[in-house]
Amino acid sequence: MAITHTPPQAARPALRPGLAPAAVASNARDTGIDLVRACCIVGVVVLHAMMVGVTVTSVGPVFANASDGTAWIAPLSWVLQVMPLFFVIGGFAGLLAFRRQRARGVPASAFVAARLHRLLLPAVVTIGCTAAALAMLTLAGVPADLIATAGFRFGQPLWFLAVFLLCQALLPALAAAHERAPMRAIVALVVAAVLVDVLRASTGVDALGFLNLVFVWTTLQQLGFFLADGSIDALAKRVRIAAGAGAVVVLVVLWCVGVYSADLIANINPPTAALLLVGVAHTAPLSLLRERLTRLSRRPRVASVTAFVTTRAMTVYLWHMPVLLAMAGASAVFALTTGVVLPEPSSAAWWLGRPVWLAAALGLTAAVATVFARVEAVTMPVATRSRRRITVAVLLGLSAVTLLLVVGTSVMTGMLAVLMILASLHVSRSSSRS
Repeated sequence: MAITHTPPQAARPALRPGLAPAAVASNARDTGIDLVRACCIVGVVVLHAMMVGVTVTSVGPVFANASDGTAWIAPLSWVLQVMPLFFVIGGFAGLLAFRRQRARGVPASAFVAARLHRLLLPAVVTIGCTAAALAMLTLAGVPADLIATAGFRFGQPLWFLAVFLLCQALLPALAAAHERAPMRAIVALVVAAVLVDVLRASTGVDALGFLNLVFVWTTLQQLGFFLADGSIDALAKRVRIAAGAGAVVVLVVLWCVGVYSADLIANINPPTAALLLVGVAHTAPLSLLRERLTRLSRRPRVASVTAFVTTRAMTVYLWHMPVLLAMAGASAVFALTTGVVLPEPSSAAWWLGRPVWLAAALGLTAAVATVFARVEAVTMPVATRSRRRITVAVLLGLSAVTLLLVVGTSVMTGMLAVLMILASLHVSRSSSRS
């Protein structure tokens, strides 16, 4: 895994015509991009909250995905499928941060170590608390199938943590490829993603689609590089409008002919090249509206909300599912103790209760994020300069999260994942020999 390649200083590319120097060199945060990132995070919480389905039957509580087999999830997914945009923004912010650190002489290994620290330190607390909660539920006599369901639901969103960590670990090498031949680099990734879809469809082996966990998301990160260096903003307005509209048209056509599902959430597991079209459809208007977004982001109330979310981004993401699971459990306990019948998912009564449910989910997640945000703010120790050590650290972190995704979250796997992440964080730190 080539994750620590740092191009020599002389290899830095000169700005091409139309490139925005401020986008490359500025140390100031882009508040408009921060606002969009905050909206993406809130969108994820809302989407997952909408999917929570709780009913109580004669055999006990049933926790299910409320969107399964419904007609409403497809149109909702066209509004709340924000993950492609999140990876574009990750590429935008990551490239600028990498270039700033490189200009100060910081090695690529230290950049990756800082990213690993920012992503995994909050995760180790969340996973540890979840494992402890599952142990308490087991001791309290909660049925094993309900505990297994809770562990499975908790682990589902962790795919993002693993993939985003991988993308950020590969960022120095992908940034070097972008600086050498930007179009060749992104076209190669796009072709790879499409070929994976073709092979998956022609062979019927769905497992092949998981190769796109690398190709789809790194392509979207690479698209963020073009936004960061000003290449997209330098395009004529009509070109950007045509690109965004064209991506939507192609996506609709591919849906109509049956190539991809109309449910954009279904295109995420495993990811398909349809998400690349979503990324273009999002990036074009983002580029067109950046000045307006920046002005909006500077309004005091908007700025305060944006600052709250962005400084707690990973904490919000990691804790929103435990909050939703706790809410689902509390609803079931309430129904069992009072005899109140919970509305069936997608029923009229269920929809009427969604505003209150969503408000509670957002409020409780914000409260929990306020408590645990101090973990995310912990200062990064001195990072290792060893490529070998940082590679081992990344692999340990990825293996820990993959364990929870593949095997499921239980007391045992949670404890093992915590130990692996702690080892990852330790290895990423400087030692006398690194």
